[in-house]
This record gives sequence, C-alpha cells and structure tokens, in this order.
Amino acid sequence: MSTYRDLTAPIGSRRAPVLRTVGTRERRSHLTAPRVPTVGIDIGGTKVMAGVVDADGNILEKLRTETPDKSKSPKVVEDTIVELVLDLSDRHDVHAVGIGAAGWVDADRNRVLFAPHLSWRNEPLRDRLSGRLSVPVLVDNDANTAAWAEWRFGAGRGEDHLVMITLGTGIGGAILEDGQVKRGKFGVAGEFGHMQVVPGGHRCPCGNRGCWEQYSSGNALVREAKELAAADSPVAYGIIEHVKGNIDDITGPMITELAREGDAMCVELLQDIGQWLGVGIANLAAALDPSCFVIGGGVSAADDLLIGPARDAFKRHLTGRGYRPEARITRAQLGPEAGMVGAADLARLVARRFRRAKRRRVERYERYERYAQARRDRDTA
Repeated sequence: MSTYRDLTAPIGSRRAPVLRTVGTRERRSHLTAPRVPTVGIDIGGTKVMAGVVDADGNILEKLRTETPDKSKSPKVVEDTIVELVLDLSDRHDVHAVGIGAAGWVDADRNRVLFAPHLSWRNEPLRDRLSGRLSVPVLVDNDANTAAWAEWRFGAGRGEDHLVMITLGTGIGGAILEDGQVKRGKFGVAGEFGHMQVVPGGHRCPCGNRGCWEQYSSGNALVREAKELAAADSPVAYGIIEHVKGNIDDITGPMITELAREGDAMCVELLQDIGQWLGVGIANLAAALDPSCFVIGGGVSAADDLLIGPARDAFKRHLTGRGYRPEARITRAQLGPEAGMVGAADLARLVARRFRRAKRRRVERYERYERYAQARRDRDTA
C-alpha cells in the first residue's frame, strides 16, 4: 500500500539536477528575491539610521536617532531598533528587516559576538528582534551590508572583486567576490580596522594598541584636532574660534567643512588621515588583490581632501608598484546610507525564503488533504 511519504518523496532521477543547481540559485538570489519594500537598519557607534528601501535601492523614508549610550544594556539599543521599525511600519508595508551592526557577527548571522563601540557581547540580536517584530530579521556586519549596496546599486557595479572600507567612528571592511560577501569561517572576515599598523601605538577600544582605525577614522581625525586645540597650537586658532573655545564641540563634519573653506590645519589633518588610509589599502592589495576599493562611511564625505592623499600613498606603498595593475580607488556613491540600503536589500532574500517556506507548508498541507480525500473516497467505494 502506498503511503503519503511514498507519494511525495522526490524522484531519484530529478534529485541530482536539483542539487547541482543550488549554487547557481544562491549566486542569483538577489535577482529572484521578491520586489517588496524592506527596512534597513544601520547601527554605528554614534547613530542608528533606519529606512524603508524598495527593490531598486531607493529610500522611501528615513529616520535617524543617536545610538543610546554604550554603558547601557543591549536591550536599550534593541528597544530603539524596534521603535524605529514600528514607526516606519505604520506608513509602509514592510516585509522584512535587515540589521547592519557595527561589530562582529557570527557565521549564522544571529549573534553579535563583539562590538567595540557598543555593549554587545555574544548578543543574540536576530533572535531577540525576531521575537518582537512580526517580520523576518537578518543581521550582518555593517560593512558587509554597505559593500553589498555599493555592488548592487553604487560604485561597485560591474566589479567581481571588490573591497569596501567604511570610515566612521572606526574602520569597517568587507570583501565581495563574484556576487558573494566573504564572511570567513566564523563570520568575522573584513575587520581591517583592527589590523595593527603601529606597534605600541594608540590604545583602541578593541583592547589592542596601534590599530589602523586609530590613525585613519573619524575618531582619529577628531582626536588629533582636539589635541592641537587643547595645546593652544597657533595652527588650531581657526577651529578654536569656530567652537568659541569649547574644544569638546569639535566634530568630524566640522573639520571637513573648515577644510573645504581652506583652514590649513583641517586640510592637513585630512591629508594625514588619507595617507594612513592609502598605506592600509596598499597592504590589503598585497593580501587580496581586488580590482576596486570603495571608500564609504561618514568621513568619506571629505571626498578628494581625503581620497586624493590616499591614492598617492597607495601608489607609493603598493608592493610591486610599476609592475602590476593598480586597483581602482573610488568613493562610495551611496554615502553614509550604503549600510542601511544594503541591509534592506539583503533582508529581501530573507523575505523570499520566508515566503517560499510558507508556500511549501501550504503545498504540503494541500497534498496531504488530497491524499486523505483519496483514501476516504476509496474506503467508501
């Protein structure tokens, strides 16, 4: 007698072709994802940005708030995320939520293992948020989500070997090859900001000294400006006057603005940050040999004031310079919103899987009902 399992089991001759096409389907998943609006969340050391993004990468609505103080419990940040998602859901039909977190995310993309600028330590962020929101949730490193956005919609379109460097409070990084984000065995690949470039150098929040982000990031830029201002250096008079003597009011965007206006100290500080950026890029080129480096994050708003010196330093420090092709170095087109857009676009893949799994459950139930009805009809015949 045939059973329900016999009737629904896969046919052997079809099994091998199905298995052989899994890899191809995975690589093309962004093309087959449902064209539905999703929410992207970008969590940095100083801000939480949330936005509704459509399937073409267009931001339909965006909200922004300050990151809750890192001394508070992780639940405070989670509460902020939930409030932003619920607020956006009041006005949009949201199908999934993607989180780009400034920290190390495990290979299952569930736990934030470590966040240097937040109080997350082995935090099951996806499970906690999935329990509070009524849509599927995806969690990834914020640099991974930014790289995905630039590859899909921005400066990295058409590139098959791309490295993303995000300059914000610290430095994030991501590697993308052949349409796949390379996360590594444990999910923490691309943490370029914590490469040691100066042994015994400045202390980093990660616990080590001399990390790259201590010399080429928003924090490094502001630290140097404040040190010069606190020392009452003659070159710092312009920025001291701008903040009316309140040195704590100095910010990265302010330094960039003054540099554009011609302040010599601010121009020099951005050149220093850019030169350190170029040194790090040259080291990454030696290790990874990509075709393109995309520079994103808030500090990239300085544009050629930063990227120009970075290109010069890259050419001076590149291993085998003059005898090898040089990778292209370009500013991210999506700016500081790249992480949010990428998180939303990656979340669309979760929405696809969620909808497909739901459809399979319905199909299994319908097949069982047909089988049961056939049994009833046979028994009554």
